[in-house]
Amino acid sequence: MDPHNSAQDVPRCDLCETALIHNYCDFCHVNLCKPCVVDHISDGYDKHKIVPFKERRSTLIYPKCETHPHKNCKFQCKDCNNIFVCSSCMASEKHGRHKFVEVTEVFKTKKDDIKKDTNELENHISPTYEEIACDLENQLANLDVGYEKLTTTMSKQGEQWNREIDIIINKMKTEISEIKVKHRDILQKHLDEIKKIQSLIKETLHALRKIEKSNEVSPTIEYSCKTRKFSKLPPKVQVSLPTFIPKQIDREKLYELFGQITPLSTATEENVLLLNQSNTSVKELLDEPELIATIQTGYRELRIVTSINEGKIWTSGEINDIKCFDIRGSNVQTIETDSEKIPNDIAIDSDGHLLFTSGATRTVNKVKNGKTEELIRFIEWKPSGLCTTSNGNLLVTLFSGDETQSKVVRYSGSTEKQTIQFDSDGKPLYSGNNKIKYITENRNHDICVADWWSGAVVVVNQDGELRWRYTSYPSVTKNELFQPHCITNDSQSLILTADCNNDCIHILDQNGQFLRFIDNCDLSGHFGLCVDNNNNLFVCECEKGNVKKIKYLK
Repeated sequence: MDPHNSAQDVPRCDLCETALIHNYCDFCHVNLCKPCVVDHISDGYDKHKIVPFKERRSTLIYPKCETHPHKNCKFQCKDCNNIFVCSSCMASEKHGRHKFVEVTEVFKTKKDDIKKDTNELENHISPTYEEIACDLENQLANLDVGYEKLTTTMSKQGEQWNREIDIIINKMKTEISEIKVKHRDILQKHLDEIKKIQSLIKETLHALRKIEKSNEVSPTIEYSCKTRKFSKLPPKVQVSLPTFIPKQIDREKLYELFGQITPLSTATEENVLLLNQSNTSVKELLDEPELIATIQTGYRELRIVTSINEGKIWTSGEINDIKCFDIRGSNVQTIETDSEKIPNDIAIDSDGHLLFTSGATRTVNKVKNGKTEELIRFIEWKPSGLCTTSNGNLLVTLFSGDETQSKVVRYSGSTEKQTIQFDSDGKPLYSGNNKIKYITENRNHDICVADWWSGAVVVVNQDGELRWRYTSYPSVTKNELFQPHCITNDSQSLILTADCNNDCIHILDQNGQFLRFIDNCDLSGHFGLCVDNNNNLFVCECEKGNVKKIKYLK
């Protein structure tokens, strides 16, 4: 029978291995019964620290002084790079007039830091890496579905062609299969990297818990923060599926006109560790967007629409009033502005108040309790586009009085916080003219501007650094000049911009990759657009005066 264990598994003395434990040596970490205490300290009482078993590991084990081996170091010298010192060292000339700190204070502080780091690693950092790993695993799991959609689209197009294009179809399917392999390899590579980091986190947690339970001074004092290297998360991998673009049939150029597969696009973005971040479910695009409703506003030249919830939309045209409609098309409220204050753009702030810009009066205005208040007045610049941000700021696009410069300015209330005008090479980000540049803030805090005159969507990060420009997508059916009129975004960080010359809407991901057109809802004329909190798209048609509600996500 094992002498250390009985039927009740009672711990026994480490020396005699039979008697029950009564004491503990905090220096040697040995369980002792009463009779064995004397034997244990026989080599010198000062070499041991005997405490009741219930108070074990309560005694700090100080390091021995290198200069005075018979003494323990219970202080650190702040003027000598925090080296351990004993009382004799403190009294020596070498440390004269130096400042000292008690090891017990540093020990307690470090123990608190270790507990905090352990909690952060265990409850925040490690779960975040788990989410990243799950996201990559989901991308891998859904890979076949996405590629099956591609091959299905190709097959539908192929059914309309004669037998001559069968060879081309097979060749392009092979190309997709090769891209799929690359796609899988990229995701697997990043997943392996995440798994490796997760393993390191587990090892670090194990080491931290070991130190946390230990009462040894040196390992604790020498501990340095381990969370910093893990807090800087690796870039988030978003690998976009290639797209297949059908073309009109021409036997002389079968392979060229059958379609086009975009190359595999791998985009990385800075992945910031955010605590208590709300999760938004991922939604897919509908194969065919659906027209849900058409609201007649009565405007002759309808330009702007904005909405937060599904119940109400605000609209504005080329006259000095702003109308609010419910989803049934009933006019529930009308705000009349001064004859000079025809709105250039409108927005809703976090308190639900209506905001609008007026280039004629060079002001940003707020409508509160039915009364219009001047929020910001400009002297040398004129405001045009306007949007609110996730933290309650305002983003305003402006053009100079001589109509040669444009910029974006961030405001907190009426206080200017940031100006965005030039790229890293000192070149203008936006075209200089008096055209309204509509603006929106994406969910990742990117600032997106529809620059009609330059024919581009210009996107900068929240620091004002240029991320990308989008200048349309090649299409055999969209032949007119791309001039984005309005712009908005949704809960998926998708960006939607109005292409009025081609009577369609472009949908882009947050990295500027084209996803699809919305061109099947009989859209016509210059139109503004917005997306509410439920991902309903509202599009206003200028000449018809209608607002169309469109569903484009599953």
